[in-house]
Amino acid sequence: MSTTMRAAVCVRAGGPEVLEIRDLPVPEVRDGWSLVQVKGVGLNRSELRTRQGHSPSVVFPRVLGIECVGVVADSTDPALPEGTTVAAVMGEMGRAFDGGYAHYALLPNSLLMPISTSLPWEVLAALPETYLTAHGALDALDAGSGGRLLIRGGTSSVGMAAASIASGYGMEVAATTRRADKADALTAAGVDHVLIDADGSLGAGLPWSDGPEYVLDLVGASTVADSLQSVRRGGTVCVAGSLSGWLIRDFEPIAMIPSGTRLTAFHSDTLKGSAGASTLQRIVHEIETGTYRPNLDQVFDLEDIVAAHNYMETDQATGKVVVLP
Repeated sequence: MSTTMRAAVCVRAGGPEVLEIRDLPVPEVRDGWSLVQVKGVGLNRSELRTRQGHSPSVVFPRVLGIECVGVVADSTDPALPEGTTVAAVMGEMGRAFDGGYAHYALLPNSLLMPISTSLPWEVLAALPETYLTAHGALDALDAGSGGRLLIRGGTSSVGMAAASIASGYGMEVAATTRRADKADALTAAGVDHVLIDADGSLGAGLPWSDGPEYVLDLVGASTVADSLQSVRRGGTVCVAGSLSGWLIRDFEPIAMIPSGTRLTAFHSDTLKGSAGASTLQRIVHEIETGTYRPNLDQVFDLEDIVAAHNYMETDQATGKVVVLP
């Protein structure tokens, strides 16, 4: 194994151009941490905001990447021998320590989820953060078989994954997008009703007169108040994304949450490491059998990380963007 590797380093806060491809030393393992040869990385909006300087705890330069899939190259855990296929998400990857935007990543053993799969790397890389978030958010909604679900931010990777899972549950699914040209992709993902949401207010545009029982809000801050008005009285809104930012300004709970309606949230850190390993394995199986769709939009090389971030930032993707080292 070479002693150096290629990595995309975020050198300071700014636009996509602050991501520079550099040669770095391959990290050396230490107690409790193992070296993973990265085979694929899914891009996430949180990395975009970290790159823009909106994560106060992150010190630059930093190798970003809150998730990756790959192979254990040097292990300190007998339960994770070299050659094991693994996935990792969250746990401060790409924030407190270097993440997946590199040929190798030194990761805590507690984050590594062993996976048995025959999927190609680009498909596997599209799954962990996206599908674990979608699965966990639907669980937080307590959405089971049947029922009506509205997904706000439907063409995001998590939105399309949630549509795929909910369709498998037999739910009637509506999803929003700001772009009419993305309607066919939503339909293919299992959405029954595509709603064009240009201004964040659905009004009378819902397909149900009394609203859905469940709303999965992936847009977040700018649409939560409207989602609370859109859900059926006594229903549940789950915020599991922040496409419009992290803060809800001037939020008045008593005025904005209708009596009996529930507001909850899901954070994918809940399913990191061993907590999410069995769930991710089930998701992989459902992808392999064709029950779920991977919703892979575009694959970039690591050397093209600037173009990949620009593609994500300008909302060109319909589904997951993946980078292969």
